[in-house]
Amino acid sequence: MVMDTEAWAADTPPGYATDTLPGQWVPDLLGRGFEYTTLHAGEDEDGPLCATLVRYVPEGPASPAEHGPRLRGRVAGLVGRAGARHPGPGAPVPAVLALHGWTDYFYNVELARYWTRRGYRFYALDLRRYGRSLRAWSTPGFTTDLSEYDADLEAAFAAIAADVGRLGDVVCVAHSTGGLIASLWADRNPGRFSALVLNSPWLETQGSWLVRNAAAGLLDPVARRRPKTRLKLPEVESYWQSMSREGHGHWDLHPLWRPRHAFPVTVGWLTAVMAGHAAVARGLDIHEPILVLTASRTRFGTVYDPEMLRADSVIEVDTVRQRAVGLGREVSVVRVHGAMHDVFASSLPARRAAYAALSRWAGGYLPAPEEPGRA
Repeated sequence: MVMDTEAWAADTPPGYATDTLPGQWVPDLLGRGFEYTTLHAGEDEDGPLCATLVRYVPEGPASPAEHGPRLRGRVAGLVGRAGARHPGPGAPVPAVLALHGWTDYFYNVELARYWTRRGYRFYALDLRRYGRSLRAWSTPGFTTDLSEYDADLEAAFAAIAADVGRLGDVVCVAHSTGGLIASLWADRNPGRFSALVLNSPWLETQGSWLVRNAAAGLLDPVARRRPKTRLKLPEVESYWQSMSREGHGHWDLHPLWRPRHAFPVTVGWLTAVMAGHAAVARGLDIHEPILVLTASRTRFGTVYDPEMLRADSVIEVDTVRQRAVGLGREVSVVRVHGAMHDVFASSLPARRAAYAALSRWAGGYLPAPEEPGRA
């Protein structure tokens, strides 16, 4: 994989992002127009913590590397029909904030371009201990409480507001575990997001609430005493195979941030996720409109199967769709035929269908940004 070495300092361990100064934006490895800033977040027992905010500024400085799917030349046709209207001087600036899933980070340049063409400022947040926020001393993905990410979200809101001047509506686009985190946060913080677009949100433990309750009973005592205890689970690379161009997919994936095998699962992290699932099962009361996109079917397996290119190999989509209707007051659910777990990283036909569904929903639920002269 080619990397933009200008984005990293010479004394930084290979694959780790370099911290920026507060408020400083530097070129990102995604290439032209992408920049990132470090959101410093204190320390934990392992060392300094941070989150990382990525922004897309199409007129920004060029960077040598360009990353994304092989089908880059078709991006304009895929996202170019959105009909963007851009805010005039002094008008509130609408923004999109994207959240990734487990063992993941932001890399989807198509998604950034889609929202930019709709007239939104696009940002993506790599949460603490993930992606650009991962450090050599970090326990990857670790947490004992999903509300720990509240600080990352608050820091992202503050950085976006400082960047745009006058912040308008903020739409959250969240994938998998990020969809769970965003849903719980939106429930606790009504009105902060104007809408949520949940891409295969992980809303229930595989095997139903019965499995979750049984597992929680066994794991909770261990999580309280030794939260970083690793569970002995098989290493599965089937989803990576369906995503990476080094396997059977279309995407350049960072080998440290989205490795072949998922991060080791700790007892503390799993109990935190199951607590989130339990909260969803009890029912949330999100006031803002929600769009949930999932694959049309699930295909589990420990070994790669070509069918995984056309199905979700990570979550049980039928269960997730059932849970989704209990997230809030106005929920739209769309099954995307031929999609994988990440519907916006699936095959080109599935991505087209996903963006078309998103555009139809946005046309009804999201106000168009102000046209110049109307502020």
